[in-house]
Amino acid sequence: MNKYLTHDSWCIIEDGFHPDKQLASESIFSIANGHVGQRANFEEHYSGETMSGSYVAGIYFPEKPERGNWKNGYCNNDDKIINAPNWSGISVRLNDERLDMGEWDVQNFRRILNMREGVLERSFEATSLKGNKIRVSVKRFLSMAENEIGAINYSVTSLNYEGRISFIPFIDGDVRNMHTNYNESFWNVLQTKTEQDVSYLWAQTRRLDFHVCCALTYVLYKNNEQQQAKVTKIEKERVAGFSIGADVRPGDTLCLNKYVAVVDSLNHPREELTETACKIARKAKTMGWNQLFAEHRNVWAERWAQSDIVIEGDVAAQQAIRYNIFQLHQTYTGNDARLNISPKGFTGEKYAGATRWDTEIICIPFFLCTAPAYVSRNLLLYRYKQLPKAIANAKKIGLGNGAAFFPLATFNGDESHNEWEYTFEEIHRNGAIAYAIYKYVDYTGDTGYLEQYGLETLIAIARFWAQRVSYSKHRHKYMLLGVTGPNLYENNINNNWYTNYIARWCLQYTIDCITKIKKENFRTYKELCQKLEFNEKTETGNWLEIINNMYLPEDKENGIFLQQDGFWDKEFVAVKDIPQSQLPVNQNWTWDRIMRSSVIKQADVIQGLYLFEDDFTKDIIRRNFDFYEPLTVHESSLSPGLHSIVASSIGNGKRAYELYLRTARLDLDDYNSDVANGLHITSMAGTWLSVVQGFGGLRIKNGQLHLSPQIPEQWNAFEFHIVFRDNLLGIRIEKQRTIVSNITGGDIDVVVNGHTCNIAAGEKASC
Repeated sequence: MNKYLTHDSWCIIEDGFHPDKQLASESIFSIANGHVGQRANFEEHYSGETMSGSYVAGIYFPEKPERGNWKNGYCNNDDKIINAPNWSGISVRLNDERLDMGEWDVQNFRRILNMREGVLERSFEATSLKGNKIRVSVKRFLSMAENEIGAINYSVTSLNYEGRISFIPFIDGDVRNMHTNYNESFWNVLQTKTEQDVSYLWAQTRRLDFHVCCALTYVLYKNNEQQQAKVTKIEKERVAGFSIGADVRPGDTLCLNKYVAVVDSLNHPREELTETACKIARKAKTMGWNQLFAEHRNVWAERWAQSDIVIEGDVAAQQAIRYNIFQLHQTYTGNDARLNISPKGFTGEKYAGATRWDTEIICIPFFLCTAPAYVSRNLLLYRYKQLPKAIANAKKIGLGNGAAFFPLATFNGDESHNEWEYTFEEIHRNGAIAYAIYKYVDYTGDTGYLEQYGLETLIAIARFWAQRVSYSKHRHKYMLLGVTGPNLYENNINNNWYTNYIARWCLQYTIDCITKIKKENFRTYKELCQKLEFNEKTETGNWLEIINNMYLPEDKENGIFLQQDGFWDKEFVAVKDIPQSQLPVNQNWTWDRIMRSSVIKQADVIQGLYLFEDDFTKDIIRRNFDFYEPLTVHESSLSPGLHSIVASSIGNGKRAYELYLRTARLDLDDYNSDVANGLHITSMAGTWLSVVQGFGGLRIKNGQLHLSPQIPEQWNAFEFHIVFRDNLLGIRIEKQRTIVSNITGGDIDVVVNGHTCNIAAGEKASC
């Protein structure tokens, strides 16, 4: 772990400058608004270690793969998120000296991410090599209300310097990804232009023809008075901006407000990009810092009203849960069904920025409870709109009849991952998409989605499973061979319990949905049958045969489900017996050693028990948890949160809390020594679930909200907010009681520890 941040309920605080932790801080202090994201790079020049990162949602690059594309079925492109033109740069000069925290003496450094208001602040004092001393204060935000606008307030106070201070606000198109296969530049800069009051840079991706235009304008103040200073225009091949400044004496303060617009061809016509960017930048300047920030802050107030979690008596836990909620909301707003969620969000380039099954299993449950229903619906529509490509993907591996095989990693529905053991074997992701449809419909009651889109997707997934199984004449069972389960420390195995179970569940759920839609809207069902050439009797008959005869590996003597065939043949080692110096094992052991050992990366059997807990007794869940959890190193960020929920469900509060802290502070304390590459955005939803589903015991049963709360002994009380259908509820859990407030919406019944409480609109009840 790498603890250097101050505990605070609403802020992430770095006291003192830590150059050795700068890459980690750039991830941790990242800001975004669902459209644009920015690592916490310094605005001014910095000669120390840094990883510049500015990203625009939906903009990616199809780089040529490093390996494997010549093999049958492999994809031709290694799609990845693009490091876009850097809009945040402001170079600062004291006559002939350029401010550089890598070379100047820095004191009284403080960096604060204010999560309540969504603003990044930084202050420090710096002394140049010539002895000139200044105090710097910086604020910046990406507007949640106007998501194409970013704003920076950069202030320099002279402490002993007399002379000219110059600001050079610029947009830099000379950017490259840190992680590329061939170290190529992804951008062509089409135009840089600087007019009297606005400067812009227009860039085009070298493939796919995405266009991005960034425009900036500014206002300069000296001692709070606006200045009309002489301006030098900057128009270089890959840089556009201004140079502007004023003479100062000790005690004077020079302040620059930089307003930036970031627009793209996904949302505007290419031929209008430069005009649109300049117009939006000028609009931001006219609105001014105070109005822009007030509207931005109001959006955050609305987000927090619907999703805040309060933890009393544990500041570390409180800070962590708010940080996770904050990052989730600023990563995805749900307004555009073309967009989805990357495991790293806008904070780094690892995993290439592509969508994975994390969204369906972990993120959708979070957004169902904390945002309007359309947010989760758009996440499902993202997959539905890519269904034709999923069907084409299935054909590549020899499956037909409308079977769909959704990609492991994608931006547009095409597979962009080229490792056989994951790309073609991690097939449980199909089940994750079906499960997300189930959770959405169950939570919202939106059966219209099932009729319009959901059932079509489910049938395509069911067709996949029906063709992907193998029938064993020896065991007289259906099997899934050559797979990789959620535990990525196992590849090319047979009969992964989780994969087999979710495949069987998918087939049954699809049949249940067919029965439902056939009964409630027969016309829609018949039209769908014609569209899909679906023969219900023949296909569902085959599905039932598989359901009734699916092989599920089990050790009945020990009362556990076996992770896969041959699991007992491994070299068994408990995590507690692995020397600390060898952890994490993925950075210290060879892959060969990992594969031959019993060490588990993440929830596998336990993930299945989490998703389908109603299918099993508490005793069965407990036996499996007690067997597998000691073997699990939790080196996937998704793992501790799910384990925490299961630990809560079986009454193991001590372990549930330990695992909660690990998932909640995974990035803040850098448990896996990898936060420099970006945050674990999708697993942050698992943190929220560990509080609400774990300690809060929230479940939906027969369309009704159930709570079975327990409170960690380290907490005095905790409370959370959830959106459930037409109601916004506040739930406070104390040592001796649970209080449910019906904040908005009509009367509602809530079941607490088996007792039904009716709560009138605007009222609260102690249950």
